[in-house]
Amino acid sequence: MKIAVTSTGPTLDDNVEARFGRCPYFLIIDTDTIQLEAIENPNMALGGGAGIQSAQLMSEKGVTTVLTGNCGPNAFNVFGQAGIQVIVGVSGSVRNAVEQFKTGSLSSASGPNVASHFGVSATPTETMSTGQPIPGPVGQGGGRGMGRGGGMGRGMGMGRGGGMGRGMGMPSVGPAAGLPENAGPQNPEQELAALKQQAEMLEQQKQQLNQRMAQLESGRKAVAVVDSEKCTGCGICVDVCPVNAIEVNQEAVVNDETCTGCAACVSECPNEAIIIAQKKVGK
Repeated sequence: MKIAVTSTGPTLDDNVEARFGRCPYFLIIDTDTIQLEAIENPNMALGGGAGIQSAQLMSEKGVTTVLTGNCGPNAFNVFGQAGIQVIVGVSGSVRNAVEQFKTGSLSSASGPNVASHFGVSATPTETMSTGQPIPGPVGQGGGRGMGRGGGMGRGMGMGRGGGMGRGMGMPSVGPAAGLPENAGPQNPEQELAALKQQAEMLEQQKQQLNQRMAQLESGRKAVAVVDSEKCTGCGICVDVCPVNAIEVNQEAVVNDETCTGCAACVSECPNEAIIIAQKKVGK
């Protein structure tokens, strides 16, 4: 499985970066071989749309899961359309985060955990939208919410994929979790909890894949949809569309065949006149 982790540096021993769209590095990791590809984030200094562009980059890299500290609504929307699960509230070293993911101790988020443009001024020590400090290294620290795994966690608690932001609790250790023998003992209850979490994660991925297959079979796709009552025909969406799928004829008109549902227009529209929705395209 190929996952991506936002990082402060190019190695597994660097820390997880709290900002998704404006992280210094994306570490693309094969969880089976731990083969690493470090990508310096080309969107870190963008004035706007960094989250969307970074999410598209992750989709192009073929990752199935993204581990990060915080994810805003625009990037989360792109991930949802691409079938990529997002795990937020992750901190500590990248290496530790990967191990936690492999043992099934982390849960996918049900929605964004920060507002739009959070990364423009946020720093790794800035508080989250709940007003609470960003948590310490994975496996430490108390938190608000529903940490699945029976322990300490920060969670969103909404519906997509049935996930919560972070589930700590009882991380599996020992050989059954793929860790060294001297990592510590593991009792049957801990092993059972870890296996249940892994099964839940696989079930979530199965549901996402089934939804995507159903969309493809029905001929429906995610495209930008314009609210004519809100649109003023300003043309900003035309300028930001990366595939030239929008033109203005008194109001914005979207070419459904060309539109990729990237949501770049959604984040830049000053009148909130555009949403991403499923539409039947073609014959």
